[in-house]
Order: sequence, then C-alpha cells, then structure tokens
Amino acid sequence: MKQAVLFDLDGTLLDTLEDLADAVNAVLSALGYPSHPLEAYRYFVGDGVETLMRRALPPAAASDAEILRRAMGLQRSEYANRLFAKTRPYPGVIELLADLERRGVRMAILSNKPDPAVGEVVRHYFPEVRFTIVRGARPGVPVKPDPGSALQVAGEMGIPPADFLYLGDTNTDMRTAIGAGMFPVGALWGFRTGEELRESGAAKLIARPGELIGLLTP
Repeated sequence: MKQAVLFDLDGTLLDTLEDLADAVNAVLSALGYPSHPLEAYRYFVGDGVETLMRRALPPAAASDAEILRRAMGLQRSEYANRLFAKTRPYPGVIELLADLERRGVRMAILSNKPDPAVGEVVRHYFPEVRFTIVRGARPGVPVKPDPGSALQVAGEMGIPPADFLYLGDTNTDMRTAIGAGMFPVGALWGFRTGEELRESGAAKLIARPGELIGLLTP
C-alpha cells in the first residue's frame, strides 16, 4: 500500500482558475494591455508567477525585464485580494482527504503558487486536514517540473519516493512525479486534458477524486 500522497494544489484540490484569471486581467488592464478569456488561463497557469506573466503579456512586454518585474509584483497584489473570491475545492476533494486520513495515509501539498499564498488558501479551505507538509514556490528554489522539491518533501517525511502517489492536473505535475520517482496520477477534472496527461507520462487517469483510493494498493 502506498504510504503517502503528494498533491498539486491549483487544478487538483482547488479550482482557482477564475481568481487567477481575474487577477492577471486586472494587471493587464492597469498596464494598458488586452486581457484574455478565462479558458486561456488553463494553459497560462501552472508553472509559477513569472511564467504566467510571460504567457499573459504581449511578447514585446514579456521580453522587457522591467515590465515583467512590475507585472509580477502587481499580480501578487491583485491575487492576494482575490484568494477567496471564487476559489472552491473540487467536488469530492474534502471527502477524499477525510478518507485518506482515516486510512492513515500521510498527505502533502507541493505547488508552484508562491509559498505564502499556498499556506493561506490551504488553511482557509482545508482547516481540519492534517497535511504533513504544505509548500509553494520559494525564492532561489527551482519550481516544478524540477523534481528537487518533491524529493525534499519525501525526505522530510521519511518516506521513499516510490511509496508516494502524486496527483496533479498538468504535464508539469506528471514530469515532476516521474523525475522524483513517484507514481504519477492525472486529475481529469483540472485545468488540462487527458491527452496532455497521458502524453506527459501519467500512469493512471482518474475522473473523480475518490478514485484515488483504489490506487493505494497495487
């Protein structure tokens, strides 16, 4: 039986897309650039704030270091004011987390969202859940798909990477899981497609959170 589950956050446990899109569109408007439809953000998010803003800004602006720096700062401020506006746990997530706790499966979160925001939303939406580690992007630490942070989580928990299920919704997550030697599971309710998840190495795809329970044992 797998001893632990490492979760992605955005698009996996929480549907954060509208709040992220609203924040970035507010930044674009403030800087005089065109905004994007909600669906575009499914492919903008997932790889950290810098990559998000590079994708959302017009190419010429994205290549200007000063504009990019300003846009990233504005995004953090705008998003901080929207953390709890439209974000919600996906249906079945609360039940899954409770079931895992009852079974004694240890849980952790690893996100490319800035670390302070990760802590805030997890405390707000999952106040009763005992995650062993909750971690976001930190200065000077490579973001996913670099497997370093996932391996660090496993080391701090004292559990071999092979004993983890890794649940995420993007190619970034699948690449992270594979790089860390964890079992990659794709969440079909998230931001990306099943095709992307399969092509990036998902060993299993699940359509509902509760299906993860069936993967705990070989």
